[in-house]
Parts: sequence; structure tokens; C-alpha cells
Amino acid sequence: MLESDAIDVEASDFVSPSELRGLLGSAMRAHSQLSDINFTPGRLPQIELHGSLLEVELGHWNSILTSFETEVLAEAIIGDDENLKSSLTETGSADCALELDDGTRFRVNIFRARGEISIVLRILPSEIPSLDRMGLPAVLEEIPPLKDGLVLVSGATGSGKSTTLAAIVNRINETRPVHIVTLEDPIEFVHPHRMGTVNQREQGRDFFEFSTGLRAALRQAPKVILVGEMRDRETMEIALKAAETGHLVLSTLHSVRAGDAVHRVTGMFDGPERALIRSRLAQVLRYVVGQRLLPKEGGGRVAALEILGNNLRVRTLIENGETEDNTFPQVITDNRPRGWQTFDQHIVEHLEQGLISTDVALAYCADRSAVQREIDRLKSRRGESTSDLGDLQMEDLKAQKK
Repeated sequence: MLESDAIDVEASDFVSPSELRGLLGSAMRAHSQLSDINFTPGRLPQIELHGSLLEVELGHWNSILTSFETEVLAEAIIGDDENLKSSLTETGSADCALELDDGTRFRVNIFRARGEISIVLRILPSEIPSLDRMGLPAVLEEIPPLKDGLVLVSGATGSGKSTTLAAIVNRINETRPVHIVTLEDPIEFVHPHRMGTVNQREQGRDFFEFSTGLRAALRQAPKVILVGEMRDRETMEIALKAAETGHLVLSTLHSVRAGDAVHRVTGMFDGPERALIRSRLAQVLRYVVGQRLLPKEGGGRVAALEILGNNLRVRTLIENGETEDNTFPQVITDNRPRGWQTFDQHIVEHLEQGLISTDVALAYCADRSAVQREIDRLKSRRGESTSDLGDLQMEDLKAQKK
């Protein structure tokens, strides 16, 4: 087993890699819209449908999973990969990709929680995403032609960052005869060579750290570099250098709002170095795209995007910081005609199109009072009641008369 000699049982006595792939394939066929499969001790196997977990039975996993069973599953996935074993032992988690016989691919995370093994498998779409079909804001069409600079897509885990970046890479690949190098953990979308040439490298198999992989990429004559995630100061420093020297660098950050992404980058550096980084970032940053996934009316989810571009006012904000009278949300709002937008503006747009409910809009917005005013305007145009304040006042009057 992974770390225990106390139980002298081989993983093959319970599930082989081929059997595991077969059972995962059965789950896919039974639940065509599932996004994740979750194996956690103390629960039945679970699938995620439209953001909610649902317990299911998968083959002989038809009862509460034990910690031994999840460890056996992890063993079947990891196999003889010493890098994954070392990662799980040293860091408490390991990432890899798993492919079924029909070509379905999963991004897999195996991790320890309270000393026990849990496994989450996220299904990777087999079709390369397209900017056209995804229905993303038109301003994102300005990213693929860029010749240099830094583009950041930010958001929580599972918010669709990798999908958006894959769509951008796909457009570049279709329209520009350039060399594209990607550094991923793991590879999610496999890009065929088209007008461009795409070399995709996977952490743990083709390189070990994003910083070393990115440094090597600069010697591989790319025009476009995708970095799966900006995890540390060293990687960011090399990315800034690449953006300054004629490369288009695309990457992700685990922050939500566009302004938070800028703060996250500058916060990686300390003291006098931070002022220099602010100046460099102000010059190379092209776009920050923040993403959230919202529950959609009728089922499924829809993306809400916050989009920040770059102009003199943005550069000033990056270099000097926000003030009470000058903030990133204000700048985005003022540049709405250029296609920039805040989350709240996109949320209201989704509401107008009937894609989300009022409750969802108010639950996910940043400025509840401002969004409520937009909701009232929308209801007014539709001839609906915009407030129940009058009803409340009538009830108060009735109570007073009594």
C-alpha cells in the first residue's frame, strides 16, 4: 500500500487500473453531465452535478467507503509513478491526469485529510473550447492577437480559468503561425498543431517546478507561453521578464476580483523591490479576467466575468495603489464602453437575459444595494412591483389601529 505495511493486501485484490477506468466510464454514461467524482472515507462515492454533490453506487463501491478502500483506489491511479508517491508523502497531495479507453480524461487530485486518503477526479472536456461557442464577452477577442505582455485569468478553483485560457490558446493556434509552449499541472486540453505549433509540458513528467519550466521555455523560442498557475515569487519574476522581452504570457491566479489579482502579484514582493515590480507590472499587464460560476436557471452554471484592461489610469493605480476616490472597480465601470466590466455589471446582464434568478444575483454580487437598484429598474421596465415597502407600511398602519 502507499505508506502502510500493516495490511498485507495488494491493490489488485480489490481493483485494477483497468477495472477502475471501466467503472469511471460507467459513471460517465449514467450521468452525462457530471463534472467531478469524489471518493472520501465515510461517504458513498459522490458525483457533482451542476455544483451539488450526489451520492451514487459505482460497481462494488455500493456502501460507505473505508479509508483502506480509498487508499486502494489511490494505489490503482498512482501505480508505479515514484514522483506522485513522493509528492503525496512529502506534500500531502498529488496531481495527475487519468485517461479512459474512450479518450475521456480526468484531472485527479489525491490528498490526505486527517490522515486518510481522499480522491477527486474532475472531468476534462474532450473538445477544445472556442471563444465563439463559449459566448464570452467580445473584448476577450482582443487577447489572441497580442504580441507581448501579461494576461491573468483569476478565480477560485473550478471557476473555469483553464477553459478560458484554452479557448484563447486555441484561437492563437488557429490564426497565428507561432510557437506556443504550455506549462501545465496536469495537461487538461490537448491542442493539435494547426497554424501554430503547440508544445505542452506537464509538471512532474516534463518539468518539476513552474519556475524552472518557465526559465527553460525562454530558450525554446516561443512567442506565447502559458503558465498553469503563478504560484510563487520566482515564477512571477520570470513571467514579467518574459512579458518584457516580447513574449505573450498567459497564466492564472487564485484570486477573485481583478484588483485583488494585481494586489496578489505585487504582494509577492517585499520592501523597495515592490515599487519596482509595480512599475514593471503596470507596463506589461494587458488584461485581468476574473471568473465566477453562477447557478443557472433550469440547471447548469453560467460564467460571470470581471474584465480589467490597461490604460494610463490603470497604470497609475498599479504603481501608486488605490485611493478612496480612485479604485479598480471605478475604473472598470468608467471604461464600460471599451468592453471592461465588473462582476456586478455582468451579473445584472445575466439577470436581464433570464440566465440567473434574482436570488442568485443578490447572493453573488459585490455591491448588493447597487444590484438591487438595477433589479428594481429591470422590474419597473417590465411593469412589476419594485419593492414591498408599501405592503410593509400598510401592515404597520393596521397594527397601529389595533
